[in-house]
Amino acid sequence: YGALGAFATGIGSTEMAAVFATGEIWLRVPSTIRINATGSFKKHVTPKDLILYVIGKIGAAGATYKAVEFTGSTISQISISGRMTLCNMTVEMGAKTGLINPDEETFNYVKSRARRPFRALKSDPNAKYEKTLEVDVDRLEPQIACPHSVDNVKPVKSVEGTEINQAFLGSCTNGRLEDLKAAAEILKGKKISRGVRMIVTPASQEVYLQALKNGFLEIFVKAGALVTNPTCGACFGGHMGLLAPGEVCVSSSNRNFVGRMGSPEAEIYLASPVTVAASALAGKIVDPVAYLEE
Repeated sequence: YGALGAFATGIGSTEMAAVFATGEIWLRVPSTIRINATGSFKKHVTPKDLILYVIGKIGAAGATYKAVEFTGSTISQISISGRMTLCNMTVEMGAKTGLINPDEETFNYVKSRARRPFRALKSDPNAKYEKTLEVDVDRLEPQIACPHSVDNVKPVKSVEGTEINQAFLGSCTNGRLEDLKAAAEILKGKKISRGVRMIVTPASQEVYLQALKNGFLEIFVKAGALVTNPTCGACFGGHMGLLAPGEVCVSSSNRNFVGRMGSPEAEIYLASPVTVAASALAGKIVDPVAYLEE
């Protein structure tokens, strides 16, 4: 919800009970780290690559109990789905919340879904930040978080050729319609590499039904992928895609610590939906640029 300009954070069951009872919660006002992104994405680079790059720079604990605000000309070019990917993963660097200042894109999205009047809060023009990280998106290449930490981030090209057993597309991080569309465009008319299982998990029933209507799910099935119902499933190591000892997975999800998706002896690489789809075709981790040009 930070993608819509709302302060959203996770709380425990005890805190939730108190909120239900009182309508209030105690929070310390966090200081803010600003991520100022400028430039335009190349065709094979996505918001997931941007947030992985940022986490690699700030570190898995570098934003602990802080707010992370995304600003700059790049952000206005990103869809609401892409903004959700950015804000979703701020917790992976310890942040209390991730925020994007509401703009016309935000208002149009909310108006199409809101059931009651809403009031927007905007960032102060003279706001003070604890620090600012400048990112030149024009120079950004596909990124990948290597085992076993989300901040162990490298360019995809540096690990190209790493053989995989599983490709996972989905989760709350990258299971939205535009993510499935991007992957479907790469997989259309092709077959997943022999020996690789690909699991596709739409983020919601709404996404599932729209992807079905648009023909994306048919593309996945014909390519040899397994399409599941919306679920946390493989992402948190629950079911439908658990990794065996020694297996390697490239995933569009948000966490890759030891044992996250099954065996503690498995390895998880985190990447964008297009990198996941291209790697599923190749049977190994690859830069997706060549597959987007076909």
